[in-house]
Amino acid sequence: MINLNDYLYNGDTVVKILHRYSQDLKASALETGNGVDLAHSNCLLQMIELLEHNDFLTCQSQQIREFYKYLADKYPFLAFTFKGRIKSLIRLEEKINGNIVEYIYDHYCSTGEFPSEAEIKGQIGRIKDLIAYRIVISLPACHLQAGDDRQEREIGCLYEIANALPDFLEARGFEPEHSGRSVFSTRICDNVKQYYRDYIERPNAFGYQSLHISFFDNASRSNIEVQLRTKQMDDIAEIGPANHLGYEARQEKERMRRQEIPVGVNAFFDDAYERGMMLQQLDLKGVDVNMFGAVNNSLVNDGCGLYRGRLILPYEHLSRFQNDLIG
Repeated sequence: MINLNDYLYNGDTVVKILHRYSQDLKASALETGNGVDLAHSNCLLQMIELLEHNDFLTCQSQQIREFYKYLADKYPFLAFTFKGRIKSLIRLEEKINGNIVEYIYDHYCSTGEFPSEAEIKGQIGRIKDLIAYRIVISLPACHLQAGDDRQEREIGCLYEIANALPDFLEARGFEPEHSGRSVFSTRICDNVKQYYRDYIERPNAFGYQSLHISFFDNASRSNIEVQLRTKQMDDIAEIGPANHLGYEARQEKERMRRQEIPVGVNAFFDDAYERGMMLQQLDLKGVDVNMFGAVNNSLVNDGCGLYRGRLILPYEHLSRFQNDLIG
């Protein structure tokens, strides 16, 4: 089985690793008639395109910056950050295999049958966040009045921003994409509700909260995802239980799935499961990739986007009128 881990110890660049891995995966898929691995390889080619032909990012980030300027004018009392990144190679590989494992497992448990190859390939096509932007807002304590609920005020602003975002970006060449699921959100306007995944009203088991929306950028012919969070939500996702406890729970959940679907019953599940588990067990300090170094799996210096992702933009807006009360 062709596996990403085997390409991480020769001192190659991330782009060369992507080329070698995707080419070998494609060759193996054509030889064995494995359409899922072929779709996997094609998804990696999208990442290669982003890394090798990324001139469009300047134009794209400038359009995103227009929304930053809009927020700075409309909400001068808020502090907020805009962050953009290209998904890391390891995270992309985890997501491809994770989508396959989860879909096959859920389908089998609900129907007693395995999904078709075409249905499994469709789960790889669901990945829309090779490029992602995150908006994180915070209301400074100096702007709170007696009796104010800080969290509620921040969430109110977040939903206002979410309701304005689709039309704003659509006017600049970004087409909002249907989320593909029913949205049970009481605070997103009906005309844009179909585009969002609302993890605020329905957080996951580890407390993860965020609003997610995907767009197609007509200028670059690529998809982007935008996430909107309060600072508290971002902390929970990045340094709180949604990060650490979720990782341990995911490992346990993967082991449960393996027990339900034994080795040899479904080859697509077997390959995706093994690739995913090998990535979870990866010891980063032993990895030899150009511009990457690690003391352990927590102390990482990633200058190439192997593990952390490649930064596109950081915009930071500190709240104005620090000594004034905002009604």
